[in-house]
Amino acid sequence: MHLGTLLVGGTGLVYAWMVFFATPTDPYAVVNSPWQPLVQHLHVLTAPVLVFGAGTVWKRHAWLKFRRHDPTRRRSGISLLLTLAPMIASGYLLQIAVDETWRQVWVVVHVTASALWIVGYVGHQVTKRRLV
Repeated sequence: MHLGTLLVGGTGLVYAWMVFFATPTDPYAVVNSPWQPLVQHLHVLTAPVLVFGAGTVWKRHAWLKFRRHDPTRRRSGISLLLTLAPMIASGYLLQIAVDETWRQVWVVVHVTASALWIVGYVGHQVTKRRLV
């Protein structure tokens, strides 16, 4: 899970920086950086690591704690669950959207959900366990 979040989050942050903040040196360039296509491909190719990790964690960690009524880090865990679904769905829909309006919608959803995921994931890891 840590590796998946690091790989997908890292490539996503670099890709977002390239798309939204980098300026191309060539005024006729299609992309803002020559590394942009590679970073995008790495982001898409590493995403299944995160999805697989989330499924494994759900089965062995989250669902088990939920069934046992364990309140340890429940708020941050629920926030992760609520950002995971739109992050995955919008990432997929972003790749298949043809209409520019829908592409923009999925970009906004994906960037927002992904930013919340990264913040929530870090928060979930650093929050002290509550003693019951």
